[in-house]
Amino acid sequence: MSSSRPIGFLDSGIGGISVIRKAVRLLPNEDYFFFSDSINNPYGDKSDEEIISRCDELVDFMINKKDCKAIVLACNTASAKAVSFLREKYSDTPIIAIEPAYKMVHDYNPDGFTLVMATRGTLESEKFHKLFYTYYNNNTSLLACVGLADLIEQGKKEELKAYLERNLHDYKGKVSNVVLGCTHYPLAKAEIKEVLGDVNFFDGAEGVSRQLKRVLEEKNLLNDKKEKFTIEFVDSSETPKQQEQKKQRFFDYLERINL
Repeated sequence: MSSSRPIGFLDSGIGGISVIRKAVRLLPNEDYFFFSDSINNPYGDKSDEEIISRCDELVDFMINKKDCKAIVLACNTASAKAVSFLREKYSDTPIIAIEPAYKMVHDYNPDGFTLVMATRGTLESEKFHKLFYTYYNNNTSLLACVGLADLIEQGKKEELKAYLERNLHDYKGKVSNVVLGCTHYPLAKAEIKEVLGDVNFFDGAEGVSRQLKRVLEEKNLLNDKKEKFTIEFVDSSETPKQQEQKKQRFFDYLERINL
């Protein structure tokens, strides 16, 4: 048994491309639907109620209008705040949620000084607290990067560089591991490395993609077609021009960037 229905991806913008890029490498014959909720970016500055309500609306759309067979929450804040509610409400649909890759530090380089970069919403969530204190290495700093996802989303390169220099300056030469706790942040790896130097990056994209494949295999939902994947992209920006610009940037990133 197989399923040709698409896999739905949800992010607060185009940052989730760092996740879907990994997924298409593991599952190259699936079809994908990606919803970029740019009009509400960033989620990290919103209340729990706002995030849950918006995610509920979008997941309902993806399941009931786009016929998605599984949902990937490609946004750490959405995962941290809304996944429990969504899994309970949409119990017939697999919902796979990304989380900051702090466990990977424990597995691969537990003694190195670690900087966790994430939104305030992610760092303050109960889900992250459980993860953090399970694998805490007594050598970690948490940095709430207010506004960083938005700079990446908007492609403001000079402002991005100035932001990173200002906020990461104190960590120069001290950091071994950087956990990128927002799916937008891998899009700025090069700029982060310019400030911090040669560091090990950890993000949850690979892990959530492997989990997606496992779940589809277990539930006999893999697509058995031979043709290459397709991606339908929808963005919620205010104007058609902005939506088209986001679509263009999304597919440009997909083709050009080695994430």
